[in-house]
Amino acid sequence: MLQLKHIFKSYHVGDTVTHALDDVTISFRDQEFVAILGPSGSGKTTMLNVIGGLDRYDKGDLIINGKATKNFKETDWDAYRNNTVGFIFQNYNLIPHLSIMDNVELG
Repeated sequence: MLQLKHIFKSYHVGDTVTHALDDVTISFRDQEFVAILGPSGSGKTTMLNVIGGLDRYDKGDLIINGKATKNFKETDWDAYRNNTVGFIFQNYNLIPHLSIMDNVELG
């Protein structure tokens, strides 16, 4: 099971602060299919990046299989990404001089 509890995430660029996630609380059951919908800029990608351990949340907690991630070290996030979660990015960023199979095998 995966839970986001009161997650906050802001981005700071110069004097500008963008609040991407503002008190998001949601639970996902094992093997549940979920669609995340919303307009551009509503925080969908930020939420997925937090869930995937690519971005760190500012406040709240992400619970993975009953374990809080508040005190995760980089090695914990690496293990989580390597063993638990997968990514399919919108842009593939393939290496052009390699075949599709060679690109896939790099992972």
